[in-house]
Amino acid sequence: MIKMSRIALVLASGLMMSCAGAETPTEVNIKKLIEPRLGEGVKVDSVKETPYGGLYEVRTGGDILYTDKNAQYLFVGHVFDAKTSQDLTKERLDEMNRIKFSDLPLDSAMKVVKGNGKRVIAVFEDPNCGYCKRFRQTTLKEIDNVTVYTFMYNILSPDSIVKSRNIWCAPDRNKAWDDWMLNGKLPATVATTCANPHEKILALGQQLRVSGTPTIFFADGSRIPGAVDTKALEQKFSTIK
Repeated sequence: MIKMSRIALVLASGLMMSCAGAETPTEVNIKKLIEPRLGEGVKVDSVKETPYGGLYEVRTGGDILYTDKNAQYLFVGHVFDAKTSQDLTKERLDEMNRIKFSDLPLDSAMKVVKGNGKRVIAVFEDPNCGYCKRFRQTTLKEIDNVTVYTFMYNILSPDSIVKSRNIWCAPDRNKAWDDWMLNGKLPATVATTCANPHEKILALGQQLRVSGTPTIFFADGSRIPGAVDTKALEQKFSTIK
């Protein structure tokens, strides 16, 4: 059994790890040893040595764990730079989860342009998500000069699929979406055979490891999970070149 320590490692070094190149023999051996110890069905995507006190980064899906060179101990937590309080693990996770925005199937999203529309985001939302409604009723209502692509990502209930189909197949889907999310007005029921992108968007969200709604993607490929307020969204926009 692996001995586990649930800690946040605090280090004085701010060195960042390079993930380029093939795995070394040690890394290959760690992967072989640790994968069966993580539980049934857990797949280790990669193992890389870090500059953090002899630790090795173990990537499993969208998560990062740390182990030693013998794969005897497993550390669950974040690595911080003690001098700057920089969360090095978060930076690695952000890097891992970055997408290519231009690869998104924007034709399967609803598009709204506010003001000059120069700033661009894509939002994964479920029609039964209360946080999504709050985000739309406050932050998106207040912010300007933005283009918003909304992907209806139906993960909360079968009813989400029904609502999204009715909205997508409405004569004006943007109006139908706003009527529901802002005012609680349901769209008219359409035939179950009406073509809609539910399966495509569900597969896309799973591929991008979108585990909750809302999830916001930015033009630089970074993301923010959750219903951020206007100030936080503006701050994020200010960091995008």
